[in-house]
Amino acid sequence: MIVLGIILLLIGFLAHISILWTIGIVILVVGLVLMLLGRLGHAVGGRNHYF
Repeated sequence: MIVLGIILLLIGFLAHISILWTIGIVILVVGLVLMLLGRLGHAVGGRNHYF
């Protein structure tokens, strides 16, 4: 999810498409939160990690 968020951010920035920029930020933040919870040992959705 983090990589997808970064890709969408880059495409949105280079093509000047604001909706891709917004979706990229949201996906990037969700990916970082899931990674942080997984590293802290909290199982989210039955999984300990998301990579």
